[in-house]
Amino acid sequence: MHLPRFSLQTKLILSFLVVIAFGGLISLFFGQRLVKNTLIQQAQSKVNHDLASAWMVFNEKLNDIKDIVSLTAARESLHEAIKGNRMDILLRYLNRVRNQYGLDILTLTDSRGRVIVRTRNPEVIGDDVSSDEIVSYAFQPNILAFAQIIPRHELLKEGEDLAQRAYMEFIPTPKAAPRPEDRETSGMMLKAAASVINENDELLGVLYGGILLNRNYEIVDRIKETVFRGEKYKGLETGTATIFQGDLRISTNVLDPQGQRAIGTRLSEEVKRAVLDEGKSWNDRAFVVKDWYITAYEPIKNIEDKIIGILYVGTLEKPYIDIANRVMLTFTLLASLCVVFLLIILYFSTTSIIKPLQRLVLATQAIARGDLDHRVEIHSSDELGVLAASFNQMTEKLKAANTELLEWGKTLEKKVQERTRELMEMQAHLIQSEKLASLGKLAAGIAHEINNPLGGILIYSHLLLEDAKKDSPQAENLRKIVKETTRCKDIVKGLLEFARPKEPEMAPANINDIIDKALGIFERQALFQNIRIEKNYAELPRIVVDAGQLQQVFANIIVNAAEAMEGNGVLAIRTSLDAKNDCLRIDFADTGHGIREEDLPRLFEPFFTTKEVGKGTGLGLAISYSIVQKHQGSIEVQSELGKGSVFTVVLPLKRKTPDERTS
Repeated sequence: MHLPRFSLQTKLILSFLVVIAFGGLISLFFGQRLVKNTLIQQAQSKVNHDLASAWMVFNEKLNDIKDIVSLTAARESLHEAIKGNRMDILLRYLNRVRNQYGLDILTLTDSRGRVIVRTRNPEVIGDDVSSDEIVSYAFQPNILAFAQIIPRHELLKEGEDLAQRAYMEFIPTPKAAPRPEDRETSGMMLKAAASVINENDELLGVLYGGILLNRNYEIVDRIKETVFRGEKYKGLETGTATIFQGDLRISTNVLDPQGQRAIGTRLSEEVKRAVLDEGKSWNDRAFVVKDWYITAYEPIKNIEDKIIGILYVGTLEKPYIDIANRVMLTFTLLASLCVVFLLIILYFSTTSIIKPLQRLVLATQAIARGDLDHRVEIHSSDELGVLAASFNQMTEKLKAANTELLEWGKTLEKKVQERTRELMEMQAHLIQSEKLASLGKLAAGIAHEINNPLGGILIYSHLLLEDAKKDSPQAENLRKIVKETTRCKDIVKGLLEFARPKEPEMAPANINDIIDKALGIFERQALFQNIRIEKNYAELPRIVVDAGQLQQVFANIIVNAAEAMEGNGVLAIRTSLDAKNDCLRIDFADTGHGIREEDLPRLFEPFFTTKEVGKGTGLGLAISYSIVQKHQGSIEVQSELGKGSVFTVVLPLKRKTPDERTS
C-alpha cells in the first residue's frame, strides 16, 4: 500500500492559489480600469469646465474689440472730422486709438464702403471693402464682432508685417491628417465693425478693427494663467491652450520637443475629422504634438456659421495615469500579503481533512485487490465519518452488484432490439419522403394533362368571342374567360418547364446576336415605345450554348425591366469579358422602381413574384435561373429602391466536364 506523491493537500493548496491568482488578476484588471477611468472622467469633466472658461476669455477679448470700435464710431469728433474731410485729424485720432488699445488694424470707410483712413498703412486707401462679410452687415445700423479668416492680399493692404505674422510653413506632426499644401498664408482675426452715424441718422461710413491671432499669445496665455495657474508635473506644464486656424496651430502654449511654442504644427487626424469635418465637440484623450492630453475641442465659427478654426484646452494625461498606477501598486502589495496569510491558514486546515482521506485511499487499494472484507475505521461523525460509513456499506453491496450486472446485460439486449425497431421506423419515414417526391412528379404529370382541356377551353372561347357582338355583356365575359384561361395555361406551361426542364441543345453562338433577337421580339410592342435601349456590346468570342433557351432568359429579364419602369425609362445592355477572360458578363440595367432588400434572396424561388395578383406566375426567373445553371453560369442582382436594378448573367467561355466539376 502506498499514497500518491502528488497529494490532495498539495492539489488543494495549488488550486486555491490558482483561484486566488486568477481572481486577483481579474480584480486587478477591472480595478485598474475602474480607477483609471474614474480619474480620467474626473479630469475630462474638469477640462470641459476649463474649456467654458477659455471661451469666456476668448469672447471677452472679442467683446473688448467690439466695445472699442463701437465707442470710437460714436464719437462726435470723429463725425465732425468726416464731415469736414479732415483726413489728417482722422488718421491721428484713429491711430492713437489703435495704439492705445493694442489693435492690429483700425480702418474707416465712407458710406459706399471705400477705405478713407487705414491707420496701419495710410498710403493704401480707396479700395472697396463693402463685400467684406463683417463690414457689409455694418452698413445697416449694426455693431457686431466675429472671428474671420483674412486672405494674404487683404493683410498686405494693412501692412506687410501682418502678412508675415500670418505666414506659416507646416511642421510635420505625428498623427496629423495629410494635406496637399505645405503652408498657410491667410490669418485669423478677431474683427468688429460698427456703423458711423451722425445725429441725423445719416450713414457716414463704417469703422472696423481687429486683432490678428496668428503668433499672438495673449489669449492662450491668459487662459493658461486663469485656468491652470502655472501647474507643473515633473517639469512639464500640465495645462495648455491653443487657437487653431483650420487644423493649424496659430496661437498656443503647447511646446514642441525643442521647448518652443508649437506654432505651425497641426491637429491629429481623428480630432480634425470630428471637429472640423463633422462640426462636433471633442472631449476625449488626444495626442498633442508629443504627449497624450485629456482634451476638449470646440469649433470656432465665423459670421456665416462656417467652421474656420478650433479653441482647445487640455491637461497632461500622465499625472492621472501615474496616480492610477500608484493606487494599483498599493492594492497589489496588500493583496499579495493577504494571499500569503491565507495560504498559511489553508495548510493547517487541510491537514486535519487529508489524514482521514489518506486512510480511505489505503482502504480502496485493499478492496481493489479483492479484499471485500476490509473496513474503514470511523473516528468522527462529520462528513468524513459519513463517507467512511458509506464506504463500508459500499463494500457490502459489491457482491449484490455483480448479480445486478448480469441482469443489466439482459436489459441491454432488450434495448438493442428497441433501437433496431426505431431504425426501421426511420427507414419507413425515408420511404415516405421518397413517396412525397414521387407525388411531386405526379403533380407535374397532372399539370401536363390539365393543359389539354385548357387548350380546348381557350379555342372554343375564341370561337364564341368571334360570334358575339363586341359591345354585348357576353363578349366581355368571354374576353375575361380567354384572359384567365390564357393565364392558367401560362402557369401550367411554367410549371411543366420548371418540373421537367429540357436539356439544352448546345451549339456555337454569338451572345450579342441572341440579345438582339430577344430585343426584336418586343421592339414594336406598346410597353417598349417610351423605353430607350442603350447597347454597349464588346467583341465577344462565340461560345457553346442553347441559343433558344438563353433568348428565353434574356427576354424574361427584358420584360421584367420594362414592367419595373412602367414603360418609361432607360434600359442599358452591356456585354463584356471579366477580368480573368474566362467568363462573359451580360448586364441589364434599368431605371425602374428597384427591388426591396428583403425580396432579393427570394427572387429565384418558384412562384415568388413582386407583381400584382394576376400579373405574374413567379416562375419566369426560377426557370431562367435553372437554364443559366445548366449552362454552368449564374445570375447576379444589384438593386436600390427608387434607382433601378442591374441583372447580370455570367456564362463561362468553356464548359467544365463532369470530372472537372467534381474535382
